[in-house]
Amino acid sequence: MAVWSIGVAVYFTAVIFRTSLGVAGLEAADRFHVSASALSTFSLLQLLVYAGMQVPVGLMVDRLGTKRVLTLGAVLFTAGQLCFALAPSYETALAARALLGCGDAMAFISVLRLGTRWFPVRRAPLMAQLAGLVGMAGNLVSTLVLAPVLHGLGWTAAFAGSAAAGLVVLVPLVLFLRDGPEGAGAGPAASAVPGTGRAGFVRSRIRDSWREPGTRLGLWVHFTTQFPAMVFLLLWGMPFLVEAQGLPRTTAAGLLTLIVASHMLFGLVYGQVIGRRQSARAPLALGTVALTAALWAAVLAVPGGRAPMWLLVALCTVLGTCGPASMIGFDFARPANPAERQGTASGLTNMGGFLASMTALLAIGVLLDATGGDYRAAFSSVFAVQLLGVSQILRLRGRALAREREREREREGERGRTAAAPQPAATA
Repeated sequence: MAVWSIGVAVYFTAVIFRTSLGVAGLEAADRFHVSASALSTFSLLQLLVYAGMQVPVGLMVDRLGTKRVLTLGAVLFTAGQLCFALAPSYETALAARALLGCGDAMAFISVLRLGTRWFPVRRAPLMAQLAGLVGMAGNLVSTLVLAPVLHGLGWTAAFAGSAAAGLVVLVPLVLFLRDGPEGAGAGPAASAVPGTGRAGFVRSRIRDSWREPGTRLGLWVHFTTQFPAMVFLLLWGMPFLVEAQGLPRTTAAGLLTLIVASHMLFGLVYGQVIGRRQSARAPLALGTVALTAALWAAVLAVPGGRAPMWLLVALCTVLGTCGPASMIGFDFARPANPAERQGTASGLTNMGGFLASMTALLAIGVLLDATGGDYRAAFSSVFAVQLLGVSQILRLRGRALAREREREREREGERGRTAAAPQPAATA
């Protein structure tokens, strides 16, 4: 548990840095003198790098081991946060966010791998949800701690001061983290598949993982469920609540905090439910998407554009379920792949939500500029992304579940043959 906690602490810090722009969107626009679409480019580039790194990171974790990848990630996202604090121009700040996204990309896949190495298989869904819960606590730090520091001490002090957290988590990471228990025999891959070079190893890992319907279903579940809350927390939530809904900053910050608190509560619930009943995975994911779409539609349909507080509270509470629902994607990909492909399969799955978030972030920024700040039109793009994702989930669900049942029958047959095999006679 102690080793897993070190990895989770690194992921917690990465989320603080990732979401720090979410409470500083208006300040960033003033500091760098940029429009809404240019502002969205900060988060868009960061997510583009993050999503693009998922498969390489998964391969790195499978091949090099968790500790090396997580250490490199911590160095990169700490450097990115510090450079963002000191950036003198929009272009330099963009480069800093890209560097941060590169390091951030290495954290979560590594933590998932630690969970599968240090805990029994039956606890994997709960440990994944707990990791996500701790990550959301990092978002809470951004809202409750970084925002007041930003407004009190200014841009440079807030972001440079927060970068010190990266140095703090590096120390136990380097000194104490191990890839797995002694004797577990599942360290980093020593070499490529016999008869292939490094390129062949990479291609075979990606190809074999992608061929599994469970991996593809996991990607689309992650794609469809994660992005509404991600877009809201990462960039557009504060401007929407302040500019479109007319709320004071403190009230808006409270609603963003509600999303985080809801995520933490429902993360425990979803993890327990799925750990006990695997059949609940698809209904939970699709139910979360339907409820999120219904609340968004209700908020955007309010005459005059100003939703009552109870409806905004309901929306933010439901947005808190998006993160736990996105973790269900890993629960489809995990049983579809053997242990040596878990990093690669997790990387492919984790791309989904960030690809959706990039699409929505860009669409909202472009539509805000095109419509003169009409948040109702801009946020309607959420429904198009959800519709695409749901169509793919429904298309793949049957094949993935059938393949999963087939694999389980094969494992039961192997266990039965092993139990029926004659045992060697004891000798004196």
